Amino acid sequence: MNSSLYPNPLLNRLRRNRKNASIRELVSETTLSASDLVYPVFLMEGKNTEEPIHSMPGISRKTIDLFLEELKEIVNLGIRAIAPFPVVPESKKDSKATGSYDPEGLIPECIRQIKEAFPELLIMTDVALDPYNTDGHDGLVSDSGEILNDQTVEVLCKMALCHAEAGADFVCPSDMMDGRVGAIRKALDQAGYTSTSIMAYSAKYASAFYGPFRDALHSAPKAGDKKTYQMDPANKLEALREVEADISEGADIVMVKPAGPYLDVISNVHSTFPIPVAAYQVSGEYSMIVSAAENGFIDRSSVILESLIGIKRAGATMIWTYFAKEAAILLKK
Repeated sequence: MNSSLYPNPLLNRLRRNRKNASIRELVSETTLSASDLVYPVFLMEGKNTEEPIHSMPGISRKTIDLFLEELKEIVNLGIRAIAPFPVVPESKKDSKATGSYDPEGLIPECIRQIKEAFPELLIMTDVALDPYNTDGHDGLVSDSGEILNDQTVEVLCKMALCHAEAGADFVCPSDMMDGRVGAIRKALDQAGYTSTSIMAYSAKYASAFYGPFRDALHSAPKAGDKKTYQMDPANKLEALREVEADISEGADIVMVKPAGPYLDVISNVHSTFPIPVAAYQVSGEYSMIVSAAENGFIDRSSVILESLIGIKRAGATMIWTYFAKEAAILLKK
């Protein structure tokens, strides 16, 4: 800072811009609104059924009919986008993840019903094989345990097309296979879905924060881990290479996941590339905040908003968070 601007330190009273709520809001450098939030939800087969998720207190698996009821509140709160994730019964999983592109599957049916009831709501669908794969991996697995890149990409293209045909606004490949964004873009365009957008999970780390999510979907890997395709938490420059590759292949939005432990990556991506950046406040981040609040260690409402402001301040254009509905209510107040 240029000291000549403030020759007398006693005149430099920065607290004048903090003296009341109106001034603080007027000079705020970062704003958060309900329209910045994407609400991830867990859907299950059946009707009129809801199952609490033990590792994510306050979050449930729901059937589509119950979720449609919840969507009335979501829309009224100003949330503009949702991300449905399917809970697939073991009887419908196989080693080729064929259920991932079943046009009568849970996600295509969900898309159709939501678009009929709430046509203005954006639907962002996950494109990865782990919910449908008996191995629990995001890609197809060889007999030797290798995650097969190119064979997986072929299935991901079928899955993305299935979601686009049902009416998805965004398909969101979260698998971290090489070349999948370009292949999906080509498949969508050739089929006439040139307006279907791609949000790429470009910098998705092999994180320990995903545990509650895998519990929610019953999708943990049966063997091994995901370190051969998801990113090493130690690497930051590699994230820029991943993002650059996905942009060159046609990604409309890129994502960093998780959010909280990777604010530096969000910031670097935001400052390096002129493209919207999504950040995913993942299940482990959610559960830690909830557990700490339930034990009286922190104030739940304040920490929810502070954590989201921190992610937005780092450079995120939008935030996927399980707190979306609660945060929107807090912001409305």
